[in-house]
Amino acid sequence: MHSSRPSLVRALSTGIVAIALVVVANVVPEAQTTLVLQEGFEDASFASRGWYDSTGSVLSTAEKYTGTRSLECRFTVGGTSCGSPGRHLFPVSDSVYISYYIKHSPTWVGSGKPYHPHMFNVVTNVDGIYVGPAYTHLTTYVEENGGAPVVGIQDSMNIDEARTGQNLTAVTEQRAVAGCNGDSDGHGNGDCYPVGSLHRNGKLWRATGTYFDNVPGSATYKGSWHLVEAFFRLNTISGGKGVKDGVIRYWYDGNLIIDLTNVMLRTGAQPTMKFNQMLFLPFIGDGSPVDQTFWIDDLTLALVRPATPPQPPNSSSSQLPAAPTNLRIVP
Repeated sequence: MHSSRPSLVRALSTGIVAIALVVVANVVPEAQTTLVLQEGFEDASFASRGWYDSTGSVLSTAEKYTGTRSLECRFTVGGTSCGSPGRHLFPVSDSVYISYYIKHSPTWVGSGKPYHPHMFNVVTNVDGIYVGPAYTHLTTYVEENGGAPVVGIQDSMNIDEARTGQNLTAVTEQRAVAGCNGDSDGHGNGDCYPVGSLHRNGKLWRATGTYFDNVPGSATYKGSWHLVEAFFRLNTISGGKGVKDGVIRYWYDGNLIIDLTNVMLRTGAQPTMKFNQMLFLPFIGDGSPVDQTFWIDDLTLALVRPATPPQPPNSSSSQLPAAPTNLRIVP
C-alpha cells in the first residue's frame, strides 16, 4: 500500500480554483450521467479537464493506442514516481468504473517486490480532496505486480488502534474492514503493520496467472497494448450494520478475471460514504530497480460499466487463460 507522504502539489492553477469553489467540504452533487471523463492524453491541458494536484506529465508521440499521443510514466533507476496528471473529482456515487489501455516497455519489471507499483486509486467523500491515499477511511487500488493484475482496499483511518489484532466484527461497527480489527467478510484478516505510532492495513486480491508476460508475440505480452477495466461498488448498510455485498471486478482484454461480490468496504459507521475522487499517482515505494516505462491511453472514468464497454486491442483475448475459479488473497 502507499507509503504516507504529503500531497505532491498544493498550489492550485486557475482552472482548478473553479473546482475547489464547487467542492465545499468535499461534497459534490449526485450524478446526472454515468460518464465522467474520457481522457485521450492528446494535450497537457489537464486542468481544463478537471485534473488537479498534477506532478507534471510527459506525453509520448511514439507510443499511442489511438490519436497522436499517450501518457508516459517513466521510472528511472531508484525513482519512486513519474509525471502524472494527478487527481480527478466526480459526482458522489456508490460505484465507480475505470478503464484504460496500457503498454509496458520491454524492460518493465515493476517494483521487483511482492508489493507495488501503485497505479490507480479511488477514495471517498469522507476524506479531503488532497488526502494521502495510504491513510484514509477507504482507498481502492487497481494495479499489477509481477505480471499479475491486483485489486485492493485499505481503510487505515478506521482502525481501532486500542484493539489491533482483535476480532471486532461482532462487537462494533467502529472498526476497519481491511485489516487490524478482524475478518469482516470471509476474505481473511488482511494486513496490519505499524507506521510510527499508528497502523496501516490492506486487503489485496491477485489474479492467478501472468497477464503481463515477457514473451513477445504472446496474447499476454506486456509490450503490447492491453485493455484494463475495474469496477468497485460499496456494500450496503442494513440495520446500522455493514452487509458483505460489495463488488470488485477486474477485466483484462474484455475477460472478467477477478469477480468478487461479497466484499465489505465499509461498516455501519460510514453510512454516507460514497466514492468521489480518482487518483493517478504511480508510486514505487522502494524505488524502481530498473529504468522502465508504461504508457496509458484512452482512460475512461464512469460511475458504472458502460452497456457497450471498450473493445480489446485485438481478437487474441479469446486465447487467454480461463478465468480462475478462485483467487489468492495476499496479506
